[in-house]
Amino acid sequence: MPANLDTDLLRAFVAVADSASFTRAGERLGRTQAAVSQQVRRLEDTVGKRVFERDTRGVRMTRDGEVLLAYARRMLTLNDEVLALMQRSPTVASVRIGTPDDYATMLLPEVLARFNAAYPDVMVEVVCDNSPDLVTEIEKGRYDLALVTRKAGEAGGELVRQEPVSWVAPPPLPMPPYPSPSPGQRPVEGLDPLPLALFPKGCVVRDLAVAALDGIGRDWRVAFTSKSVVAVHGAVMGGLGVTAMEACTIPPSLRRIGAAEGFPDLPDVDIALHRARGTAPKPVRLLADAIHDLVGRQMLGRRGSVTAGEAGA
Repeated sequence: MPANLDTDLLRAFVAVADSASFTRAGERLGRTQAAVSQQVRRLEDTVGKRVFERDTRGVRMTRDGEVLLAYARRMLTLNDEVLALMQRSPTVASVRIGTPDDYATMLLPEVLARFNAAYPDVMVEVVCDNSPDLVTEIEKGRYDLALVTRKAGEAGGELVRQEPVSWVAPPPLPMPPYPSPSPGQRPVEGLDPLPLALFPKGCVVRDLAVAALDGIGRDWRVAFTSKSVVAVHGAVMGGLGVTAMEACTIPPSLRRIGAAEGFPDLPDVDIALHRARGTAPKPVRLLADAIHDLVGRQMLGRRGSVTAGEAGA
């Protein structure tokens, strides 16, 4: 029988990763430093890998830890969503928001956690899809909000913030269990045609990336495609190809490349918020304000809170 991952252990792991300290993680979780350390050791025993390196300089995440972190965040988000759904009151207010998978994974978890803490009676449903499809769907009234990518300066929606886009390649030394390159083997970014790991057609950043390569006459091929940002991260980590991503969605385990490696500059993109037509119920307005405040002001990872208040429709 396969082992099961305990969400309490994952929550302790994420708390240490976010605070870079067992002591601060314990304060955040209401546990002692020793209890948090024990939970992390139990998690390491379960996965059979070290997730942190501890020395006199502090706590550093291993490459195995970097991979686990992305999955841990998604598992905890899903766990919390299921519990919130099952425990909701019969007359609960709700908000339906659409967003690409990378924003759902990398940008929205802290927004939703703070929003849920301030407004526990509001149920938030998140649906992932490509940005152009989400814009079409919200115009049909199928979502209350859509947090999407658009080309810089493009009309439509409310500008939340502008985001740089970078080329991303595997780290210099591949993480186990990925094999090391053979002597003399070129790095993946030097292959011809260039293998790409991309989101499906319709992704704004995908279109910008292939247009930039075409603009310099660089041959390319699609080696991997997925709607999942975790899957794209894994494909790049495994050396299947390079990709292009918004800066806010690039994990520290991957390597940014650019002009020095012969890659063209990529334009910035806008992160924009669309609202359904008509007068929005109060819960929708509150979540839109939280997105502008936390994502727009780039406060993710810092202390702060959503202003509490009544959340009735």
